[in-house]
Amino acid sequence: MTPTFDKVHLKFKLNGNNYDHEDLKEVAYSLVKEGEPFEKSTGDFLLDWLSEKDFVLAQTSGSTGTPKIIKLNKQAMVNSCIATGNYLGLEPGDTSLHCLPTQYIAGKMMLVRAMILGLEVDLVEPTSQPIFDYEKKYSFCAMLPMQLKSTLSYLHNVDVMIVGGSSVSKNLIASTQNLKTRVYATYGMTETATHIALKPLNNGQQQPHFEILPNVTISQDDRECLVIDAPKVASTQVVTNDIVKLHSKTTFEWIGRVDNVINSGGLKLFPEQIEEQLKGLIKTQFFIASEPNDTLGEQLILVIEAEDTTLDKTVFNGLAKLEIPKKTYAVPQFVMTDTGKIQRKETLKKIKA
Repeated sequence: MTPTFDKVHLKFKLNGNNYDHEDLKEVAYSLVKEGEPFEKSTGDFLLDWLSEKDFVLAQTSGSTGTPKIIKLNKQAMVNSCIATGNYLGLEPGDTSLHCLPTQYIAGKMMLVRAMILGLEVDLVEPTSQPIFDYEKKYSFCAMLPMQLKSTLSYLHNVDVMIVGGSSVSKNLIASTQNLKTRVYATYGMTETATHIALKPLNNGQQQPHFEILPNVTISQDDRECLVIDAPKVASTQVVTNDIVKLHSKTTFEWIGRVDNVINSGGLKLFPEQIEEQLKGLIKTQFFIASEPNDTLGEQLILVIEAEDTTLDKTVFNGLAKLEIPKKTYAVPQFVMTDTGKIQRKETLKKIKA
């Protein structure tokens, strides 16, 4: 029988303590009233989840525009938990580490998974380098790429890790190959109650493409963007702005954002693909964008997080001629989302004319 959102699993624990529905409300009130900022946001969400309403409000990340608030059906979130638990083999009583901001969907879902699947969840502050009990065994954890990078040396007791929020670089993937931890990249969004697809990254199981979870169907629109039908987690079809290549009915390759595509000299160039080739060669944060050009229509530019544009031009040696940026701009500090994504449009506004 499918669990319902108004029940808390008997084996659920928060920070080592077992709570039922009413006890958890008291804990939530206490977190809101007396907790640190990250604990207050956790308390706010728990109160929202434990209310009689059949939906919660969730904020999108703002990586592609202005953040917005949307309604999420609680039972859809439960269904997402079950799909993840089945895929990763999570069992009641398993331990989990929660180190994500609870105001966003990924952090909310870590709590919901614990309550629905009966996990023992430890809540820690969601910093860029989370501090937790490195000697405690954890069955499951979710992190942002920057968190994974900063804690690689401390994951020896973590069984399964899912990573999302932004893309996982080739260098970071390479760094996970010696971990016992099974690491998966995720694909999803707030509208689908977090991920609808996973991609193993290490342990000899690594795959080049994302594999969708059960009860999900994928297709493409006329822009070659991914279209998601997932009735158990989203009441309507979700049309994304992600250009993909479908490799089968259940697997796809992410190419880039349609709103980032650059038309230069009649050719479509995908910034994310060029960035992937430059990762590890440019030591600071960077991204590829474009500016108007009388001859090409648009010309590629490189934006780096630095005080000046000093850069060894040999980093471009592996790029095709039209992939080489025509100009480089420096911005001392990029504009970022709370989940570690670069806000490209806002950062471009900081370039001095």
